[in-house]
Amino acid sequence: MKLYANNKCLDLSVPQIMGILNFTPDSFSDSGQFFSLDKALFQVEKMLEEGATIIDIGGESTRPSFLYNDADEVSEQEELHRVVPVVEAVRSRFDCWISVDSSKAVVMREAASVGMDLINDIRALQEPNALETAVKLALPVCIMHMQGQPRTMQANPHYENVVQDVLAFLQKRTNECLSDGVQKENLIWDMGFCFGKSVQHNYQLLQNLNEFCQNGYPVLAGLSRKSMIGAVLNKAVDQRVIGSAAGALIAAQKGAKILRVHDVAATSDMLKVWQATENA
Repeated sequence: MKLYANNKCLDLSVPQIMGILNFTPDSFSDSGQFFSLDKALFQVEKMLEEGATIIDIGGESTRPSFLYNDADEVSEQEELHRVVPVVEAVRSRFDCWISVDSSKAVVMREAASVGMDLINDIRALQEPNALETAVKLALPVCIMHMQGQPRTMQANPHYENVVQDVLAFLQKRTNECLSDGVQKENLIWDMGFCFGKSVQHNYQLLQNLNEFCQNGYPVLAGLSRKSMIGAVLNKAVDQRVIGSAAGALIAAQKGAKILRVHDVAATSDMLKVWQATENA
């Protein structure tokens, strides 16, 4: 299984690490500590040295506002202003895959023009013009399941059967993307851990992640430092490194091909030990 973009190839025969760069003043996990270009580039270099092959750049915090009482909507112009210069700067300095975490068609388009390789859309190309933009750009795209909207999604999530419901959504949305012209080899699935799911829902999804991998699309797992980890450990966001690495290991063992994480070094060490065991 491989992804192709901008004359690059990403080999998914082994799980790849996607390092998170939240270029926002209000991200849940890093409190905006990388919200300046110099600091952002320093963090990118660090994550690449630690073993990331993809950098995921986001200009809008999607944390649930009922938990944090904020996380304002970001305007199109503000998101462009945040994201595009970072993509351009990373592309000019580093040889890595650049993912952009956005649902806005104009952000996808502008980011692609300065070197984005992958669209990471938590709204699964459902915003205006997003799908047709993704088709035109012909880049790999990750579609995610979310119940509700980021600001309210964690208020009272409900499913008949969370595994079957999320799987059905991803299958249906995939068919819509394919029929509109997205290439099959460009699609990536994300179950959307903690996006409109209770703690139990999240662990049911993690337990059954292998079911999602049987559909022929690489699965991206993003559970780093999230509330599903915090709920089990009863620890603050910055004390969830080991719990997050354990979650990433379980995801990898069950077939996830991209691990979206904050703590690259810990995840990389974990993968090396797991792979040494697999290859012994």
